[in-house]
Parts: sequence; structure tokens; C-alpha cells
Amino acid sequence: MSAPGEPGGLAEGTLISHLLELRDRLLKAMLAVGICFIPCAIYMNQLFTFVADPLVHKLPAGATLIATSVVAPFTVPFKLALVLAIGIAIPFVLYQAWAFVAPGLYKHEKKLAVPLLISSVLLFYLGAAFAYYVVFPVMLSFFVATTPHGVQMMTDMSSYLDFVMVLLLAFGLAFEVPVATVLLVWTGFVRLPTLKKNRGFVLLGIFIFAAFVTPPDAVSQSAMAVPMYLLYEIGIIMAGLLLKDKIAARAKEDAEQAEREAGA
Repeated sequence: MSAPGEPGGLAEGTLISHLLELRDRLLKAMLAVGICFIPCAIYMNQLFTFVADPLVHKLPAGATLIATSVVAPFTVPFKLALVLAIGIAIPFVLYQAWAFVAPGLYKHEKKLAVPLLISSVLLFYLGAAFAYYVVFPVMLSFFVATTPHGVQMMTDMSSYLDFVMVLLLAFGLAFEVPVATVLLVWTGFVRLPTLKKNRGFVLLGIFIFAAFVTPPDAVSQSAMAVPMYLLYEIGIIMAGLLLKDKIAARAKEDAEQAEREAGA
């Protein structure tokens, strides 16, 4: 076993200190989720009423949500409260992750990572809000209007919550396109001119992605695909502004390499 003054002992001590810090960061993140969960649990029935409101207002007269399980009236709002608590605590959780990895980053990496981190949180919330306030009313109106004659639409509350959470998550992630675009250019995985050149393929891919993650109707697909493509264009603009120096340096390297290959 290495003595404390030897390199092996120093490495072991550093590893233990990192593990202890990671434990503290995880405990703080879990505590934040627990604190956010308390008010969410107290008002979990009211929160479910709020989430169910877009569908309830579109149902025919006399139709309501139903519970097909004895425990569903409790477990479904409880599940919603837990998921919402995690969503509310996400900024603090991400801050703990950032505080853990930040000491190992270079100054220019920190300078870019902070706005990307803040933007990713705000864009996720914006995507979920867009889904709830814009997409849900239109989409649910379409589904209710297309119900066959003689069929009474009475949706199970558990199935409805799963449907809502999947779409909120899908739209939240879809709105991360600008951040993903900047990261792709930053890492050098894709060059900015390539992103501009292949807009048509990107648009096709976005519509295919939207067709997989949204219900099988043109309204839902377009409601996700159109904002995603607009955000893709915003991501190209953001990458051009935030990574101007890096893009110029890469363009210079490409030009020098082309000259060397031409002279060979």
C-alpha cells in the first residue's frame, strides 16, 4: 500500500475526495427533489386536474376521465407530483453536476458551457409549455372530433398521464435542437457549412422523427416538426455567433490542408 507522500497515495486520496464530493452533490440533488416534492404531493390532485384540463374541456357533455384501477386515483396524481418535482428541481440538479465537473474544464469551455446549460433548461421548459398550451388543445380537439359514431370517449386517467408525459418529454427534448447544434459544431463532429448545406435532409429527418414520437396524425407531427426546424436554424445562427473564432480557425486549417494536398 502506498504511503501518503507517494504518488500512488496522492492519487488514492484524490479519488476518495472526488467520490466524497460526488456523494455530497448527489445528496444535495436528492434533497432538492424531496423539497420540491412536498408541495407537489400536497396539491397533487389539483395538479392532475390542471394536466387533465385540456382533455376535459374537449370531451363531449357527460364524458369524464375514468380510473380502471382501485389505487389509480392515488397513484396517478402521486406519480405526477414526483415527476413534476424532478422537473422543478432540474436546474439545481444540473448545477450540482456542473459544480462537480467545472474544476476540470478549461476557461474557454466554462465560458461556453454556462450559456448552453442555462439555454438547455429554458428550452426544455419552453418545449413542454408549447406542448401543453399550443399542441394539446389542437391535437385533442382532433382526436375527439374523429371519434366514431356510437363510441363514448372515456379515457383512463393513468393512460392519459402516460400520454401527456411522453409528449411533454418529447417536445422538451425537441426544443433542445439549438443546443445540440452548437455542441455538434463545437466538438467538430459536424462543420457549420455542412449543416447549412444539408438543410433539406435535416428537414426530412425532423419530420420522420416527429412521426415516430407523436400520435399518428398530421397535426401533431407538424406541430413538432415545424418548431424543430425553426430551432435548427436558430442553432446554426447561435453556433456562428458563439463559435466564430473556432469556426474561423478550422476553416484556416482546412484551407492549409487543401494547399498541402494540392502541392503534393
